[in-house]
Amino acid sequence: MSLFGFLILLLIAAICGAIGQSIAGYSLGGCLVSSVVGLIGAFLGYWLAGQLGLPIFFSITIDGESFPIVWSIIGSTLLALLVGIATRRRAVY
Repeated sequence: MSLFGFLILLLIAAICGAIGQSIAGYSLGGCLVSSVVGLIGAFLGYWLAGQLGLPIFFSITIDGESFPIVWSIIGSTLLALLVGIATRRRAVY
């Protein structure tokens, strides 16, 4: 994979991560964190789709590498929800 292809992949992952965080209602950080959440979400969503036997709906191919957009957003949403619930502030009485 070329450097340009990798940067485009990171940009798409950042957008998917930001959409996933918006759906979840938790913001885990800035643009770099959104791209990491998008990449991890893509792996999580792709794994989840494989375990449930679901098809890959919308995928973009960059330099021969396939990136599942829909499953990345779903995985990013799940990841943001899990991290948001685990790190939410607890009330002190």
